Amino acid sequence: MSAEPGRNGSINGSAKGLLRGSAKGLFRAGGQGADGSGGGSGNGSRRNGLARSARYSALSLLRHGLPGSAEWPRAWRTHELRDSYDVVIIGGGVHGLACAYYLAANHGISNVAVLDKGYLGGGGSGRNTAILRSNYLTPEGVRFYDRSLELYRNLAAELNFNVMFSRKGHLTLAHNDSSLRTMHWRAEVNKLEGVDSSVIDPDEIKKLVPYLDTSAATRYPILGALYHPPGGIIRHDAVNWGYARAADALGVHLHQQTEVIGIDVSKQKVTGVQLADGRRIATPTVLNATAGWSTLISDMAGVRMPVQTSPLQAAVTEPVRPFLDAVVVSGTLHVYVSQTDRGELVFGASVDPFTSYSMRGSLDFIEGLAGHVLELMPALSKMRLLRQWAGLCDMTPDYSPIMGKTPVDGFYVDVGWGTYGFKAGPVSGETMAETIATGRPAELITSFGLDRFERGELVGEKGAAAVGH
Repeated sequence: MSAEPGRNGSINGSAKGLLRGSAKGLFRAGGQGADGSGGGSGNGSRRNGLARSARYSALSLLRHGLPGSAEWPRAWRTHELRDSYDVVIIGGGVHGLACAYYLAANHGISNVAVLDKGYLGGGGSGRNTAILRSNYLTPEGVRFYDRSLELYRNLAAELNFNVMFSRKGHLTLAHNDSSLRTMHWRAEVNKLEGVDSSVIDPDEIKKLVPYLDTSAATRYPILGALYHPPGGIIRHDAVNWGYARAADALGVHLHQQTEVIGIDVSKQKVTGVQLADGRRIATPTVLNATAGWSTLISDMAGVRMPVQTSPLQAAVTEPVRPFLDAVVVSGTLHVYVSQTDRGELVFGASVDPFTSYSMRGSLDFIEGLAGHVLELMPALSKMRLLRQWAGLCDMTPDYSPIMGKTPVDGFYVDVGWGTYGFKAGPVSGETMAETIATGRPAELITSFGLDRFERGELVGEKGAAAVGH
């Protein structure tokens, strides 16, 4: 739910159906590498690695559709667990998979294992509402998310996998003078960083989204909005599958149903991880790329995280003919709405006002959500909700992530993503791969280190991230 509650998953009840129904199609539609190796470096290695997997194209689709043709190879392979790896990544969502891919593609490090206690993309990476944007409040946040948006725009071509990116535009509504001042503030920060954002008036908003009630007779009149044309939505499962397939083609090992229960540390240095089945993997480098349980994983290495975990709920309606051409967000009403390519309306809100690991939906959420949505678009009153679900959000004090090294040598973190982790998947993978490969924090994440809380140098993103999207 973007509110992106983290990073690892697939939407609630539809997940099993998607996995079953797609097994012969999407999950067998990818290619497997010709060998177990990967590596190389730079873009040349990406092309070489992906060349070892079956290429998707109109010609290959036609060829496989002919009578007697061979079945599509599996998208990624199942490997025997090695006794040791150069890097072990805990968390098989978009952040973990992206880091594994960029380690192999950009830095030639392919002796990598991605471990997930469930299935790949089985947590927050598929429980989010898959909204993409870069119109944040702080210069550090704007630069970081804009790089991610740039990677997302080119991701389908790079991975040879249709991730279904749809550039719709993003509207953040202002219902009072204070909110309108914040929108102007964000717009100026965005412009200084080269990001396309501007404040528009109700008449312009009405042209973009005719179904919005922009009259002055409402309880929360719309005074303006921050308009961000590059924003949009993407297919979250496709992003996970694309990164998994590409990482596998470069030699990365992907291990599902593999739970980590301990991290071995000797003299403040990582030496391995312990698995629930009693096995141990030796490794000098571990990346915690989990959500919801990120504090539990960090505790295994003796590293405390200033993170609290709260549930975040979302819901989806029956499909209707496309009519909503933008993502609409209201911070005052704590609601956001977008329409998928299939015609469903996806709704979300802010995190639940309590800490919990529960991922059950509640009637209170649906009642509140429906009321706020109808205040914005009364014409939706006859639409039926199909389902609701929840995910887990790891919230930091300043609403920015924690990325990079920790006091334990070899233990890295990519956590604390709150409601906005999915949109940061590509850039997080790219920068964490660079940080692990070079031993130095990548430039884009130098402000997100764990030590910022000791120094008091917080990166306050609550004004742009508190609602979720």
